[in-house]
Order: sequence, then structure tokens, then C-alpha cells
Amino acid sequence: MTKHSGGPALSEILRQLADDVARERVSIGDLLTALADRALAALLFVFACPNVLPTLPGTSAILGAPLVILAAQLAFARKPWLPAFIATRSMARTDFQALIGRIIPWLQRAERMLRPRGSAWALPPMEYLVGLVCLLLAIVVLLPIPLGNMLPAAAISMLALGILERDGLWIVAGLVTAAVSAVLVSGVIFAAIKAMLFIMMNF
Repeated sequence: MTKHSGGPALSEILRQLADDVARERVSIGDLLTALADRALAALLFVFACPNVLPTLPGTSAILGAPLVILAAQLAFARKPWLPAFIATRSMARTDFQALIGRIIPWLQRAERMLRPRGSAWALPPMEYLVGLVCLLLAIVVLLPIPLGNMLPAAAISMLALGILERDGLWIVAGLVTAAVSAVLVSGVIFAAIKAMLFIMMNF
């Protein structure tokens, strides 16, 4: 199982947090604390991945804001930090457990495939460029675009794991996915604007 910097795998950390029966709720601050010894990329994955799968209503609103902030911190080489009004947002531990239960099988498959290769793609200055791409994608995730957050969130997840494990192949794949998502989301926005103009003109 993939480990980062000699520590437990990301999937193990998330499972331990989800299975902690001493908690009634799990806040974003709890995630930040649990992943304090991980790279910013680990946090980006945690906040992006739930948006790839159909989730509880409001999940995108809860996770979108920290995703934007963390992506900006990666782009500008800052340490992970979230303001209190975001860090205190929480969900019931049982809901968090169900969400993590859906993520972990995919994460464990990825962990078995990830390995250091083409590491230049995952090191500065490329790391900052990847952070900038993640920032643009995170803004799209936060926008209320129907089905517009799944592919950008998938791209962020791939880029985050690539940075985390210094896997250039995953970063290249994430950049390709980001380009495809940009085309599709642009098409959705263009179609929505065109439909609105059509309705206004006929009204």
C-alpha cells in the first residue's frame, strides 16, 4: 500500500477518522488536523474527490470553498490553512463514514498504481503551475453548473495524487482531463447562455 514520507497511506488516515466512534460530527478542521503531516495535495484530494461521485446535497458547497483556498496555497507555495468559518463546517460522522466508504476503494486502487516517476512534473516550478490549474478547476467546482463539477473534480483528484506521490504520469493524465473538462464546461455554459438569450428574445 502506498505510503507518503514513511507515514500511513492516505486511505488509512481517512478510514481511522471515519471510524472514530468518539466523534459525533467530523469538521473540515478535523480533516485539516488529521492530515497536518501530509502535503497540501492530500487535502486537495480529500476535498475534490467527493465531488466526483453523486453525494449528499450541499457537499459541493461545503467542500468547494476550502478547495479554492487550498489550491491557491499550492499555487503560491503556502502552508495549508483554512479560516475558522470554513474549518468549523461539519457533517455527521455517519454521513462522513458513508462518504469515505465510497471513496476509499477508488483511492486504494490509485495507491497501488501510484509511484515516483517523471518527478519533474511534480516539483517546483511545475508544482505551482499544477496548483494554478487546480485553482481554476476549483472555481468551476464551486460554481452552480449542472453536472459541471464532476470532471473538474476528477482532474483535481488526479493532479493532487500525482503531486502527493511525485507521479508525473498521473499529473499529465490530470492535465489532459482538465483540458477536456474545460472544453465540456465551456460548452455547457455557452449552451446555457444561448438558451437564456433565446428565451429572453422570444419572451
